[in-house]
Amino acid sequence: MNLVVVSNRVARASANEPMTGGLAAALLPVVEKSGAIWVGSSGRVRDGAQREPFAEIEELGAGALAMLDLPAAHYGGYYEGFANSALWPALHSRADLIRVSQDDYHSYREVNGFMARALMRFRKPDTAFWIQDYHFLALGAELRDLGVTQPLGFFLHTPWASPATMGCVPHNRELIEAMLAYDLIGFQTEEDRGNFIAYVESELGRTAVDGVITSPRGVSRCQVFPIGIDADLFAQQAQKAMAHPDVSRLRKSLNGEKLVIGVDRLDYSKGLINRINAFERMLTTRPSLQRSVSLLQIATPSRGTIEAYGNLQGDLARLVSDVNGRLGEADWTPIRYLNKGFRQAVLAGLYRTAQVGLVTPLQDGMNLVAKEYVAAQNPIDPGVLVLSKFAGAANELDTALLVNPHDVEGMARAIATALAMPLTERRMRWEVMMGKLRRGSVQSWFSDFVTALSDAHSAGRDLANSGSAAGAAPLKMAGGWSRRTPMAFGGAILQ
Repeated sequence: MNLVVVSNRVARASANEPMTGGLAAALLPVVEKSGAIWVGSSGRVRDGAQREPFAEIEELGAGALAMLDLPAAHYGGYYEGFANSALWPALHSRADLIRVSQDDYHSYREVNGFMARALMRFRKPDTAFWIQDYHFLALGAELRDLGVTQPLGFFLHTPWASPATMGCVPHNRELIEAMLAYDLIGFQTEEDRGNFIAYVESELGRTAVDGVITSPRGVSRCQVFPIGIDADLFAQQAQKAMAHPDVSRLRKSLNGEKLVIGVDRLDYSKGLINRINAFERMLTTRPSLQRSVSLLQIATPSRGTIEAYGNLQGDLARLVSDVNGRLGEADWTPIRYLNKGFRQAVLAGLYRTAQVGLVTPLQDGMNLVAKEYVAAQNPIDPGVLVLSKFAGAANELDTALLVNPHDVEGMARAIATALAMPLTERRMRWEVMMGKLRRGSVQSWFSDFVTALSDAHSAGRDLANSGSAAGAAPLKMAGGWSRRTPMAFGGAILQ
């Protein structure tokens, strides 16, 4: 089988570059080992009409990266516009932050169509396409309209919000109808899957039977695939990273203080304002903890040209400055606040140094920082994870201290509890979580999805051939595609 993975951006495994985003961290190792081709934007744009999209290709282990220059006329409207000023806020239940124009939606569809045309050069008889995330909700439909008969899978890394919230997205019906061109639609949690099916049933009037939806676009199966990490590899990285100069300097600077760590993109979905307020509340209500603990908050800037992000960056900087100004001493700073990214090898050591990992998003699809923090811990003396119950990771890491990120007082109490937790309890909680991380590895996520995509594509063809697809006629699509077309497809590609 020839697998083509598609995302908005591809990531290089550079030893000197910081890793940005959970998707990149998850996909790099499996693409390297699987032999897949990973296609995405190069980060550059190109002016003028492009009859043939240009792709720069480089090897990545057994696989390859293919990087495209996207059209300059549409990139802003596609990325900063519709994807991140309409879909992102809606998916994270912040419909109040939707700010888009009709031109933004047009650009979003134009870039989805551009990517579909670019993917045709990678199409072979045994190709399967696996599309990643909200940037390409309509890409499957664009591929079908070009006559692609091969398996098409889609995985959403973010949450999927309630039908009412998704109904606030302009052109939501058209987009979600387009999503039904995928054979398999994957979600992080059962709640996300349930919200999607509820939208399809209530807004599109289509019935889902055991997660299978039939539409004029075909037969789509909806399943849950919680994304994981390579926990043992990350643990090894964390142990080695303790000797890294950045980690050694941090440890030396603590002077015996305990450390709480938060690592996030600078995004309103991460709950950073409430997190800082909770840490400050803990220090003011428990003065004995002052000078004995500090918070290292790494907040990597992103999407700074979008108003909501620029406002957040300013608000957060002012809040940190205010807390440090009121509570800090000449030789002690309560909050160490950094606006830059770190390489995974360094982050692993920073996680291992911290006695508490603070992962408190208001809403998150999974949050791999939570899993990385757990994997990085010293088994003999592990730290404690304080985790938002609204992160997808909370479904698996249920022996963390689960908190409501809207409850500042409750979070303050949880941080104090974590700092005072006895070793025996810390080990018990950590061992349960580490066991789950090993069973739900990123390799399993990858191979489970690919196998399910094969099954979904075959089952969709069989259902169409039997004529039992909700009474539908043989499924003819735009571009002349029919699910009666036979297709050879292999199984999972990871051993």
